[in-house]
Amino acid sequence: MTQIKKRSSILYVEDDETLSFVTCDNLTLRGYAVDHCIDGHQALEKFAHGTYDLCIFDVMLPKLDGFSLARKIREKDDQIPIIFLTAKSSKDDKIEGLTLGADDYITKPYSMEELILKIEIFLKRSRIFQTGPTADSMLLGTLIFDTRNQELNSGEEHFKMTHKEAELLQMLAASPNTVIKREEILLKVWGNDHFFSSRSLDVFISRLRKMLSHDPGIKIENIHNVGYKLILP
Repeated sequence: MTQIKKRSSILYVEDDETLSFVTCDNLTLRGYAVDHCIDGHQALEKFAHGTYDLCIFDVMLPKLDGFSLARKIREKDDQIPIIFLTAKSSKDDKIEGLTLGADDYITKPYSMEELILKIEIFLKRSRIFQTGPTADSMLLGTLIFDTRNQELNSGEEHFKMTHKEAELLQMLAASPNTVIKREEILLKVWGNDHFFSSRSLDVFISRLRKMLSHDPGIKIENIHNVGYKLILP
């Protein structure tokens, strides 16, 4: 019996009629199942009743903007990849989006090749983490890092991690007490070493430090202009 490959499902939110038509058409031709919404409220309703592998949100949306939509989505699912589309070039706007847990930013106008490449990268990473590594957990001091389920447990506290948080921690934990260069982290986890990815790395390091603080013996040390080192007791 021939096995039918499941199409990846994308929630795409864009109120520009022409752009959304072109984007939906291209994504459908590439084999993706696309649910298109024209405002944030409609998208939130779709998400509540559907199952998606990835989200693409325009920032400037009617009724509920892209940032607010992402916040609400993250309350329900803190793992699904989110890509923001924006005409804004402000650094503050991009940092805000990345802080909310977005996986990447694409500035309008964009090429379909760029968008599809980003989609394929994040879907591939999602599948890798869903499959899980050979070892299901790692002991970090007194903390247990469940790599399969992307969770960090301290006994008293339980942290559900995003794909990128788990991937970053797993990379640091694979070489404890060893400096890992920023460029190496950015290329492996973000796929590039651009300015905004570098700023996003700093945000994710701060999140990991907060989670790991439940074991005072664990630290992520910043080696100025070089990289980061996970210090384990």
